[in-house]
Amino acid sequence: MSAPLLTSHPHGITTVDSGYRKPGLVASHLIVHGGRAAFVDVGANSAVTHLLGALARLGVAREAVDYVILTHAHLDHAGGAGALMHELPAARAVLHPRAAPHLIEPEKLIAGTRAVYGAEAYQRMYGEIQPIPAERVRVTADGQHLDLAGRALEFLHTPGHALHHQVIADEQSASVFAGDTFGVSYRELDTDQGAFIVPTTTPTQFDPVQLLASIDRILARRPQSVYLTHYGRVGEVERLGAMLKAQVHELAAMARRHAAAADRYAAIHAEMRALWLRRLREHGCTLDEHGIDALLGMDADLNTQGLIVWLDRERK
Repeated sequence: MSAPLLTSHPHGITTVDSGYRKPGLVASHLIVHGGRAAFVDVGANSAVTHLLGALARLGVAREAVDYVILTHAHLDHAGGAGALMHELPAARAVLHPRAAPHLIEPEKLIAGTRAVYGAEAYQRMYGEIQPIPAERVRVTADGQHLDLAGRALEFLHTPGHALHHQVIADEQSASVFAGDTFGVSYRELDTDQGAFIVPTTTPTQFDPVQLLASIDRILARRPQSVYLTHYGRVGEVERLGAMLKAQVHELAAMARRHAAAADRYAAIHAEMRALWLRRLREHGCTLDEHGIDALLGMDADLNTQGLIVWLDRERK
């Protein structure tokens, strides 16, 4: 197998490409400090060999990994955690209290993911999910600090994408590890104007009010950079935050406009795609529509599904 793709950043942070589906889609971030280490998000089962390879290339012993930190339980972030923990004898999984039961006993999580992707696609993408032993799990409280060899990591509970989502503020690097709360930004869409970013409104717990509040909570920290699972490190955090918030409002409004449409999915999806194409042209993106669809097509699909679930929940 080829060596894992690593991107080095200041303050002992390395982005590891998890190898999920294609390069540049799902990142794990490895923090190394004082001879100890922590992973933030780990990708699917297929990522485990990449993450262990990254440790070997960086000269970090498996026994030196203290924490496997998961921003939330969605399987593109956490599916490989059980298998990875099996290889890291000293590590504890650090989870939001709502996420912990789903990863200790993952049957409901597996069933929910199969419902979104279908059984065949689920098996191809995620395989057999290994549970994390309960005795190796640490649950977080909002505002809690965790010590990594003297480096303080603060956990902020940030619903909106999911009720069980948390982000990690790292004072030493003046950064936040944001999972999906701060959206997705693919490097192929970078232009002379900088990074381009879109929110993720995937099923089943998207809530625009909560998500806007969580984005504001990240912005209030005034981070110099944000580490995204999809994908990598971004700066210009204030500009990206404004772009994200504007789109959350726009996506919620378009969902409401099409709430009574005969085919809500098609109507919402088409308007979302048109919004992103227009914004990308304004951003200076020169990719053709086929290239843009290849990058954002799955996000548009999942976002549309999530908006419909939110509409239905609002009506109850």
